[in-house]
Amino acid sequence: MKKQILTLMLLAAAVSLHADELPLLGNVFNRQHTSLNGEWNYIVDVQETGYYGYRLDKLRNGFFINAKPQRPEDLVEYDFDKADKMTIPSDWNTRDERLFFYEGTVWFKRSFTHHKQPGHRALLYFGAVNYEAVVYVNGREVGTHVGGFTPFNYDVTNLLRDGENFVIVKVDNKRRAENVPTLIFDWWNYGGITRDVLLVDVPETYIQNYKLSLDRTNRKQINFSLQLNSKTAGQAVTVSIPELKIKQTFTTDADGHVGATLKVKNLQLWSPDNPKLYNVELTLANETLTDAIGFRTIETRGKQLLLNGEPIFLRGISMHEEKPNGGGRANGTEDARKLLTWVKELGCNFVRLAHYPHNEHMVREAERQGILVWSEIPVYWTIAWTNEQTAANAAGQLTAMIHRDQNRANVIIWSIANETPHSQQRDAFLSRLAGKARELDDTRLISMAMEVTSASNYHNRLQDNMNQYVDIISFNQYIGWYRDVNDAAKMTWEVPYDKPVIVSEFGGGAKAGMHGETNQRWTEEFQENLYRENTAMLDKIEGLAGTTPWILKDFRSPRRLLNGVQDYYNRKGLVSDGGEKKKAFYVLQEWYKSKK
Repeated sequence: MKKQILTLMLLAAAVSLHADELPLLGNVFNRQHTSLNGEWNYIVDVQETGYYGYRLDKLRNGFFINAKPQRPEDLVEYDFDKADKMTIPSDWNTRDERLFFYEGTVWFKRSFTHHKQPGHRALLYFGAVNYEAVVYVNGREVGTHVGGFTPFNYDVTNLLRDGENFVIVKVDNKRRAENVPTLIFDWWNYGGITRDVLLVDVPETYIQNYKLSLDRTNRKQINFSLQLNSKTAGQAVTVSIPELKIKQTFTTDADGHVGATLKVKNLQLWSPDNPKLYNVELTLANETLTDAIGFRTIETRGKQLLLNGEPIFLRGISMHEEKPNGGGRANGTEDARKLLTWVKELGCNFVRLAHYPHNEHMVREAERQGILVWSEIPVYWTIAWTNEQTAANAAGQLTAMIHRDQNRANVIIWSIANETPHSQQRDAFLSRLAGKARELDDTRLISMAMEVTSASNYHNRLQDNMNQYVDIISFNQYIGWYRDVNDAAKMTWEVPYDKPVIVSEFGGGAKAGMHGETNQRWTEEFQENLYRENTAMLDKIEGLAGTTPWILKDFRSPRRLLNGVQDYYNRKGLVSDGGEKKKAFYVLQEWYKSKK
């Protein structure tokens, strides 16, 4: 009996053995890696039988074991190899019509071949999984990640076998009050492994992450920092930028860190008109990393926004991470190029990637095309402000967002929230996030989408205690849609802060192809007129430095229920989900021509 108990205890320990989530691996796509994208088997587990339904003496029935009957009488009530397949990355809502509204657990399994190399380590990287992911390799738990839009990685070297292996991921997209975002949000809760999965090959000691940025006060100096995966002193690290004739070697300190400056001459600054990227090479013993990095400055001076020391107006548009035609989660360069084609046609030099960090392909493609970026975490509407676990979650998502994109020249704004109702608890929560963002990265600006809370007749006055923690005052307003229809011309605005202003949302809905009078809701003419009146109104705002109207294209939302018009789509897009440009598209396009 004692022997049996000991055996069960050892089995339980083996199942729960896991590695801690590592700090984020930077520049993952330019490292040696094996893609695990492709066909994954999946099992829909409504009651989480594969996780909670097994007993200690029936470990074979936990789905993560990937058990197979060894004898005719063995009872195993699942079989991944006979289950349906889904292409990863994707979302189950659009890949399986049975799961269109589904919120719960789905198990995914992928087999792969791996050959171990002495002196190398294997890191399992996920671009994003929505929302909670429990990861297993060869039946052993690796770890749990919470948060649907940020990357994460684990060291799985000791869990891999030489030859055939399998990875299983329990994905759960149920909404919870303590989550970030919380229970209610105005976009589709796409579940699944929504971004790339990679098995990354690194040496025992490797470059974990690095940052190169132009000094804010000295354009002849690039600030360089680098962190190894371990506290290893005396490691030689060489940074090379051939076009700038830079090649210097530094030595890591006791923390495995390098902090240095690089003197530079004749530097071409990155800008929307000249999105110049320099080839950068970092070398550490048995590892060489390459990247393409641009250099620019972004700052404010009173109510002016300055890029490379010159005033700039941000001709922007807001975007959700949805595919350009047909809905579903966007997740690759092809999707990014199509969406950004519409952005460029609008005459934009700026996008607000709302309301969460978008995939890395989008950020990098925007950088190549000369499009500035506002990047945001999903602290959306009413969050559990006093819950420390929620605060840690938000801070973790902020950290991952910054660490992934800290070398992208086009990212100029970290946004910490959207439309959050005012309270002391909210101010305390958000001020901590603002402080965290500044601690992690002082080379970019901080903002958030506020709400207008004071209105008297036709006079609007912005009042928000968070004004002292942000660099840019941004707010959402829907004159002509949610309030004051046809009264935009009478509106005046007061922003009592000596900082630049971005109107981060305005607009209204229209169903593509529906026509009528300018006062008829849902028609293209109504939306067209709304944009005409709003753009004329916005021209009167002192210190207006940019706008990001809501939104580039129609997107799915369970909150939008009007049959025959919305049909579970938010119709505020300037482009329909089928790619049709609405009449308001051309109003904004023409207005932006006047802003050059």
